[in-house]
Amino acid sequence: MSISSSSASAQLTTDRLVLRPWTTVEPTAVLDNTRSVLWADDFPAEGDRVVAGPFEQHPGWLGEHGHRLIIEGDSGLVVGSIGLFRPPSEGTVEIGYGLVPSRRDRGYATEATRALADFALTVPDVHTVVAGAELSNPASVRVLEKAGFHRWTTKGNVARFMITRRERHQR
Repeated sequence: MSISSSSASAQLTTDRLVLRPWTTVEPTAVLDNTRSVLWADDFPAEGDRVVAGPFEQHPGWLGEHGHRLIIEGDSGLVVGSIGLFRPPSEGTVEIGYGLVPSRRDRGYATEATRALADFALTVPDVHTVVAGAELSNPASVRVLEKAGFHRWTTKGNVARFMITRRERHQR
């Protein structure tokens, strides 16, 4: 993974993906269903619409430590979104992610989750990244496990996962 910075944001690049912050106009395009030629045919998914809604109330989510679009390196198309829900609470941030159905089962979610969690754990005021996954969604559970998270609790149908700065260095 590499991090390249522009004047206003940081972009994360993995072997097959680019994770870049949303622009200020993209949430409106998602909410208004204004199609872009830079989107996969099935983007945005419902989760992307949910994330796009609160950007106005949480403008920090558009910054380098917030939410990002997942761009497939080969095609250059937006295929999902991933983000950190900030600000940190006692050194902990939560990560959430989603991919469009056409790009699932390729390891993209794991690759993106690992990259953003690694990035989050380099931020001075963050020492833990957490995530939740519904047990009825075993693919999401596998994403977190493959990305290096471990399950620390289960409540009802939701398993909670975490990775710490120390665990990241032990990988």
